[in-house]
Amino acid sequence: MILADPKNHEEWIKARKAGIGGSEAASILGMNKYKTNVTLWKEKKGLVKPEDVSEKPAVRYGKEAEAYIRKLFQLDYPEYEVSYNEFRMYASEKYPFIFATLDGELTDKETGTRGILEIKTAAIQNSLQWNNWQDDEIPENYYIQILHQLAATGWDFVILRAYIRYYRNSRLFACVKDYKVNRNEVSQEIDFLITAEERFWKSLEGDDEPAQILPKI
Repeated sequence: MILADPKNHEEWIKARKAGIGGSEAASILGMNKYKTNVTLWKEKKGLVKPEDVSEKPAVRYGKEAEAYIRKLFQLDYPEYEVSYNEFRMYASEKYPFIFATLDGELTDKETGTRGILEIKTAAIQNSLQWNNWQDDEIPENYYIQILHQLAATGWDFVILRAYIRYYRNSRLFACVKDYKVNRNEVSQEIDFLITAEERFWKSLEGDDEPAQILPKI
């Protein structure tokens, strides 16, 4: 179901306070090294102000590159119909506080199944960072985000497209990695995340600050 269809960024910011967004899901599980579950809880309660990261170079690059990456995806995969609604928020009918704003909406032209396009950009600074982008693995915080999106939409699959930049001998290179996750293969993980998010949301409604979950180093 569609929870809301804001007309602009300001309306979207206001609407997202009514639930949990995909980028917040990893914090709830203690899998976000930049924000703990307690910090997120305090932000949701209005006790602290969220950091504005919109002007950070990596965030700006990702935002401006997104439209081009989406168009390239459409050219690479003509079997999908690709649409985009910048501020639309999809929510679970059973759990309306679980919602997602998508980088793209996919429809398989042959089967009619619905899917999600998630776009990520990354800049690799050292060899260790490549470990986060193994051929068959998605970084944990992004994996949790796409599980959340599947929970919110009820759709059948997600394709995560990562555009990765790196330097070699002072020269800039880039590569693209695509990862597909089918809903029927991760149903247990989705159920686990829903349970954790439901518990977190009840703690907000009951003013019961959760115990802090420390992310792995």
